[in-house]
This record gives sequence, structure tokens and C-alpha cells, in this order.
Amino acid sequence: MKFSVNSNDLLAGLLTVQKAIPAKASDPILENYLLSLQGTDLHLTASNGEFTLNTVVQTAETTEDGVMAIPSRQVTDLLKELPDQPLRIETISDSAFSIAWTGGDSTLPFLYGDDYPSVKTLGEDPCILQTDSETIGEGISSTIYASSDDESRPIMNSVYLDVKPSLTTFVASDLQKLVCYNTANVKSETPECGVVLNKRHALVLRSILPKENTPLTIAFDKDVVVISFLSTKMTCTLAVGKYPDYKTIIPKSNSNILRIGRTRLLNTVRRIAVCSPKASNHIKFDLAPGVLEISAQDMGFELSAHEKVECDYNGDELSVGFKSTHISDILSNLSCENIIMKFADRRRSILIIPDDEDGEDNIFGIVMPVVVK
Repeated sequence: MKFSVNSNDLLAGLLTVQKAIPAKASDPILENYLLSLQGTDLHLTASNGEFTLNTVVQTAETTEDGVMAIPSRQVTDLLKELPDQPLRIETISDSAFSIAWTGGDSTLPFLYGDDYPSVKTLGEDPCILQTDSETIGEGISSTIYASSDDESRPIMNSVYLDVKPSLTTFVASDLQKLVCYNTANVKSETPECGVVLNKRHALVLRSILPKENTPLTIAFDKDVVVISFLSTKMTCTLAVGKYPDYKTIIPKSNSNILRIGRTRLLNTVRRIAVCSPKASNHIKFDLAPGVLEISAQDMGFELSAHEKVECDYNGDELSVGFKSTHISDILSNLSCENIIMKFADRRRSILIIPDDEDGEDNIFGIVMPVVVK
């Protein structure tokens, strides 16, 4: 293998795929980047066995195609210390290659590319979604915080894309709270389909999306999802199982309506939660016409706090308990000025939506109440 390449271009490509390098690799070769030179296209690949990132960098003065696996840490650290300039890279023996720059060079080991694990491919007739990077980034950011952190339940440790002909819904839930983000900016060749993106994979995807909006394709079957944009491709193994039918828990007849400023409610919840039990973070809402009182008490440490907030509340007098972090997570991830909370009673889930006057009607959250002693 022998070619020339711009140092900044190569570094940018390697940093894009670097996020697939595992912290502790089950196979030592996964600690390497795979370089595959095909004409002037230099394919850069990294994998942790579950998901793989690949991007393409353009080269110059290519004389010998080839494939090799090079040490990720040493190569990345070296390129970070080089100013922008042309590099000459070539194999110099059966186990070593050189990187030459203005005034210097370095010799590093490599492994044969044939030993690198092959990337899983899609089967026949995959589902194909056409969208853009801005839509995917917004969908992930608007929901992923609500997903479970329990990796023993991979289906809930994820973001689910529920695709319908005219609307796609991003869904995330830890079974105590649920958030849905709706968008019409996803087009599918299949009338109805769905794909579950692992939480870690979704976070990596969001981090490598380009700053400028660009077309993006998602193709998947029952085993693999492949996400492509510009010259970058992400291939992920899908979790086994079916996402729960989240629509069955969306309340439809909650008739007790609270309208209140989002920031005001968020700040009050955070203040009162300081005195909630650390193990449970439980707080209580006491609702009456025109007023909301939020309180918390930790008997073990003789802590308590309460605060009354004027509000627009139309409904029965209610006392409802919540885990404070569930409320604050949803409120802090909304951008609207005012929110509406719809209650049924103290046992059934509540619905949190932006106030219609804010013009943000594509997102909503659901929180399950708790028993506060």
C-alpha cells in the first residue's frame, strides 16, 4: 500500500470512525483502524463487533492498493500533533508501515486486514427510510434521555422509530416515563415499519452527524440497520425482540388540566426536590383551582420543603406523587414557554404537552405517578 493524503482530512476521517473503537476489545484487532485503499478512495473502518463505522477519504498519488489494520491510539495521537500538510503513507515490510511528513517520519506496526472482522450486511428486501441529518438529530435529542439505562433490557435501552405513511414517531421509555417526538420528514418505501436504535449507537450517530443538514438513508432488516450520509456509513446489530405497544399507555381522557410556565415549574420542582428522599426523589403535587403546591419530605433526615405556585388549573382537587427527576427531565428537554399537564387521578399516568399557543405540538411526555408516603 502506498499513497499520499492530507493530514487534516485523514485525521477528520479517523476521528469520525474512532467512536466505534471499544474501550476493552474482545479481539485485539478491534483496537485498530482498518484502512482499505481502492484507487483514490481510502476507506476507514472501526468496529466494536456490535456496530461499525466507515467513511471515505480522498487520496492523491496512489500507486499501490491494499488493506491493513493500523494502531488507532498511536496514529490518532500522531496526527493530532501534525500541522495541516500532505502525508506519504506506505508499507515498508510485512509488518510495518511509515508515515512521512515535512521534515520527519514515523514507523508503526500493522496487522493484515484479512484478519479484521467482516461487516454484517443487509438481507434481501430491507426497509429503506429517506430523511435528513437534522430530523434524525432532533428526534434522538428529543427522546433519548427517557430511555432506560438498564442494558440487560436492550429493547428499552433504545430509541424506537415507528414509521407510518404520513408520520414517524421517535419513542423512548424506561417504563416510568415515555417521550414521543413526531415528524413528517421521514419517507419510507414500506407503508409501516419500525426499527430500534440502541441507545449507545444512537448517541454515537448524533455525535457524528454533519453540522449542515444533509440527506440521510436508514436501511434495515430484522438483524442489521445501516445508516448512510455523505461518505459515512454506520452498521449496527439490532436487539432481539419487539418494542412494546407504547400507544396503549397514552392517556386519552385526562380531564383535569393544568397550564403553567415551563421554566417556573421546572425551577420549583428542582428546589423542592433538594429535600426529597435521596433513594426515591419523591415529591408531591397538591392541585386545587388556581394553585399548585409542590412538597417533599425526608423523615429520616428531618428534611422538608413546600412551595405554592399560582397557575391555571381546571379540575378536581388532587394529590399526586412523582419521582422528581422524571418531571424535571421532561421539562428541561422541552423548549416551549408554557406547558399543559393533563391528570386523570392520583394513580393513572399524566400527559405533558407544550401549550398550543407555543406552536410546538410535535412532542409529548408521559409520567407514571408514584405513592408518596
